[in-house]
Amino acid sequence: MKRLLFILFILFAPFTVTYGQTAAVKSNLLYDLTSTINLGVEFSLSRKVTLDISGNYNPWVFNNDAKIKHIGVQPELRYWFCEKFNGHFLGLHGHYAAYNVGGLSFLSDNMEKYRYEGDLWGGGISYGYQWPLSTHWSIEAVIGAGYARLNHDKYVCENCGEWIKKDSKDYFGVTKAAISIIYVIK
Repeated sequence: MKRLLFILFILFAPFTVTYGQTAAVKSNLLYDLTSTINLGVEFSLSRKVTLDISGNYNPWVFNNDAKIKHIGVQPELRYWFCEKFNGHFLGLHGHYAAYNVGGLSFLSDNMEKYRYEGDLWGGGISYGYQWPLSTHWSIEAVIGAGYARLNHDKYVCENCGEWIKKDSKDYFGVTKAAISIIYVIK
């Protein structure tokens, strides 16, 4: 995962120098609610195009072995209708994550009884809006829909160890949701 983030940084770093010095650092408050550590950076590529790369990590095990452990990355290319870092935008995002999830009674009986360990990948489109609060601070709301392919091993969750089967699933639906606090570097 570190290699993937490093490669993405190396590939896109030249664009930030070429088209200006505007960048932003952000945290998704929705991830914060799930105790997921997250950080996003967004770089200006041109007058109306930016590249947003967000990563998240959740290493915690909760009561009764409940867990939503994961590490993921979600790059997004954004087109701003008016000006970058202000107002409406459309995005094209991809995503990859490795996960270990189970014991979650509040989601479903299936998620309470079984644990799933594997990875997912996919992409989608999104719409968002950013509200500048001051010269450097903003709030952003984003919603996106698309596709994810989940490949995982299924385990009995009672002892979180007995392997049942290898499985995969195709998912179409919400693939991005964020309410972020942002610090814009100009």
